[in-house]
Amino acid sequence: MIRQSRAFLAGALALLFAFASSQALAQAESFVDDASAKGMAEIETARLALEKSQAQDIKDFANRMVEDHTQANQTLAQLASEKNLEMSDRAMLMDKAKAMILQLRDGENFDEAYANNQVVAHEQTIELYREYVKSGENPDLKQYAESTLPKLEEHLKMAKELQTKYAGKN
Repeated sequence: MIRQSRAFLAGALALLFAFASSQALAQAESFVDDASAKGMAEIETARLALEKSQAQDIKDFANRMVEDHTQANQTLAQLASEKNLEMSDRAMLMDKAKAMILQLRDGENFDEAYANNQVVAHEQTIELYREYVKSGENPDLKQYAESTLPKLEEHLKMAKELQTKYAGKN
């Protein structure tokens, strides 16, 4: 009887650890996908800004977004590969990113819309990263998120400055 109880307990613990491990893996993969898609959305909106804006400060900001988010996505993809985390393919990530991309309304000033979009996008991305730092289970991804946060916060500050500058300009 005691032997059966121990065997049952051992089996239950193994099942619990396997479940916890799969939950941590799912959480890590979800973070990687969401962070990658948000990064791709930043890159695509920045490319749109480089094409549509005439303002040099908007173009400078957009170039910085392309550089920084490309680098962050490459680092994240390499980390995911090293940790054997399954990542969505580029097409799926682009679909996710497109859902986040700026949609201009008729008559809206592009620079104002872009600045507004960047404030919201960076606030959401910062929240995603902070949440993973707080409750994520993969130490390497937590380190990545923590080390990337200052750059994202700097982007948000820059976006808010652009938002203030271009507010109400038509």
